[in-house]
Amino acid sequence: MLDPKRIRSEPEQIAASLEKRCFRLDVAWLGEVDARRREIQLAAEALRNERNLRSKEIGKAKREGGDAGEALAAVAGIKSRLEELDGELQALQGELRDYLLGVPNIPTDAVPPGEDESANRLIAEWGSPRRFDFPLRDHVEIGAGLAGTTPDSAALDFAAAGRMTGARFVVMQGGLARLHRALGQFMLDLHSREHGYTEINVPFLVNADSLTGTGQLPKFADDLFHLRGRQDYYLIPTAEVPVTNMARERIVEADSLPLRWVAHTPCFRQEAGGYGADTRGMIRQHQFEKVELVQICRPQDSAAALETLTGHAERVLQLLELPYRKMALCGGDLGFSASFTYDLEVWIPSQKCYREISSCSNFGDFQARRMRARWRNPESGKPELVHTLNGSGLAIGRALVAVLENYQDAEGRVAIPQSLRPYMDGIERLE
Repeated sequence: MLDPKRIRSEPEQIAASLEKRCFRLDVAWLGEVDARRREIQLAAEALRNERNLRSKEIGKAKREGGDAGEALAAVAGIKSRLEELDGELQALQGELRDYLLGVPNIPTDAVPPGEDESANRLIAEWGSPRRFDFPLRDHVEIGAGLAGTTPDSAALDFAAAGRMTGARFVVMQGGLARLHRALGQFMLDLHSREHGYTEINVPFLVNADSLTGTGQLPKFADDLFHLRGRQDYYLIPTAEVPVTNMARERIVEADSLPLRWVAHTPCFRQEAGGYGADTRGMIRQHQFEKVELVQICRPQDSAAALETLTGHAERVLQLLELPYRKMALCGGDLGFSASFTYDLEVWIPSQKCYREISSCSNFGDFQARRMRARWRNPESGKPELVHTLNGSGLAIGRALVAVLENYQDAEGRVAIPQSLRPYMDGIERLE
């Protein structure tokens, strides 16, 4: 959430900044709300002054044995009117808060202008797409040809998932399921052993306050799986939600920062609507797994922390020897809570293009204000808002897709990347 005081003091400047991300701030309405707020507060202050005067009259009348009836009636009327004004102010503040919860973060000056992903800026490329001298298979065809657990089953079985659940789910079997597990273990080990993250295991169900804190609610309610029962829960759309909320309503001492956490969780998203080629296979599913990186740091450190975090996600792709590119998202493609984002896009041979496999974002104090997440600044001794960052390190399903397609051979087999073989008991390929 943006700072309400800043919005009141410089609404035009904020509106101009939000235009970069194609969002129109209703400056006129905000001005009306602020004027009404001041009007209520002035009226309440005048009534409190009158109440004080009347209270003195009551005290004087009691001391002198006079009649305090008129003053007492006036004080009762003032109390009633103050309660009305307080109710009006609370309703107005609630209306303002509801509006501000739907206002996105301000993009940094480094965010490229543009309305959609076509305006994203290429920052770097790593590796070269492999040239194939045989007809390419996509990951669905490759998975169908790999051995399952019975002669008539496939390693990548969408039909079985469709029978037991529905569309956009998958069953993995045998060596393919093991490869999927190996990818997650490899990422967790890399980030916890070499990159300095503490592994954390979190709930897969969260409450509405947690989703509001990281910015998924109220804007993205339709994308979430909402469970209604004895408790009002949501399935997590990403580990970002529970992990970042570890800092919620806390004051962290300066010497504990930065906090670095890594978590491997399933993720659940409605993914409503059609996405063309994405409706085939594992690119866009209702349930998938991700290894998530989260950092909590001092405000002055967050820009450098984003570069470091993004480098950690890049290292996974480099060790898997998968070609990728690094993109800076333009204003129109920037996520709701982010002030700046790098997307890492891996090469998918069957689609002849790069596809997003990780978004690494700096949120500034946007999430921290919603979560009341703070650190104690030793210079002032006072609590101040932290900065939050996160990124996928990586999306496991999409990493599996990239490995299957980039490491396939003419016979439909899949070579195991060298970095994953220790997690596969030395197996060199899937048959």
